[in-house]
Amino acid sequence: MQEMMPDRPSPRPKARIKGSFWKAAFAPKRVALNALMVLYCLALFLVFDFAYSSLTHGQEQARAARIYDAVYDHGFAPKFDGYDVWGEARYRLITDSLGFKDGSTRDVPLQSDARRILLIGDSFAEGIGLPYERTFAGLLNGAGQSRTDRIEFLDAGVASYSPSIYYKKIKYLLDRGLRFDEVVLLSDSSDVEDEATSYFCIDDDPKYHRFCTTPPGAVPEPAIKRDFFIDRFVVTNRVRVTIKRWIQTRLGNKRAAIDSDHNRIGWTTRNPDPARYRPLGVDGGIARSLENMGKLSDLLASRGIPLTIVVYPWAQQIAQDDRDSRQVRLWRDFCPHRCKAFIDLFPPFFAAADRDKDWYEHLYILGDDHFSAAGNRMLFEELSKRLLPK
Repeated sequence: MQEMMPDRPSPRPKARIKGSFWKAAFAPKRVALNALMVLYCLALFLVFDFAYSSLTHGQEQARAARIYDAVYDHGFAPKFDGYDVWGEARYRLITDSLGFKDGSTRDVPLQSDARRILLIGDSFAEGIGLPYERTFAGLLNGAGQSRTDRIEFLDAGVASYSPSIYYKKIKYLLDRGLRFDEVVLLSDSSDVEDEATSYFCIDDDPKYHRFCTTPPGAVPEPAIKRDFFIDRFVVTNRVRVTIKRWIQTRLGNKRAAIDSDHNRIGWTTRNPDPARYRPLGVDGGIARSLENMGKLSDLLASRGIPLTIVVYPWAQQIAQDDRDSRQVRLWRDFCPHRCKAFIDLFPPFFAAADRDKDWYEHLYILGDDHFSAAGNRMLFEELSKRLLPK
């Protein structure tokens, strides 16, 4: 007799199973719950990010790092230890007792037994966007301090400086009693524009005072404004920038910042925009630059302090193949009988770009025209050949 087999339920078709799964997954209630869960997790992430960013902001968060100065317009607050923002980056910023960017809030004596070199310039000399130890100034000081014949490098550079401020600040430091053996001035391509448009209130020459638009006693706006999102959502910002860089890499447009922005170096090009150089114009900006650099040179010569001028290329100048820039010619012609040395760093940076098709991504901050950590290291290596002899 044939054994009776128990009835088994026939398997449901796979299409029906999949359909049921997606139907359940996308049921209105489940979609709403999933959306709420995602929003809840995102809110928690932002809350923890805000708390972390606020706690790591440092004790100086209520104190401005960049301050107005009645003598030389603006600088750093002394003994600041906190964070600053540049572009899309938030980075550690520390200043010493002189208000110079430094590795610690140390007390800097006015005199030193070691040889002392004062560095000055604008945001490139400051090493903006990077902590001190990754800037060329920090690297030079570290190398100088490790020598048997110690050499100390003091970084007096701050964003938006130009010849008017170079002269006024160095004179102020000397009058205050600071002693140094040499000045190395990193002249920036933006200096002529700054001299054509700004800092008329502090100029010793009265003919520029009629262009002063700052009322007596008023404090001008800081040269660099802070960004609340970058300040208070550090992790979120890093994620955002990482995704942005990935998209830029996929689209191949990492160099958009230098390909589309040539006005920043306008006076060195053939057709500068005259509106950017009011009220003095390009020629007036050049004349005022030479005038203030001449006063600085005379001041230092009267104290027996040699002056070295350094020029370097912006990313836009490399992109335009401007190898013998007007910026180079201006200060190369100024330096005979005025400077101890003239250091032209256009050739080594152009040579590096000739060897490396990705020179911008390696030497400059992406989306910007300032040197990256690798660019600062190259600047250090080139300057150390002249400033740290073996």
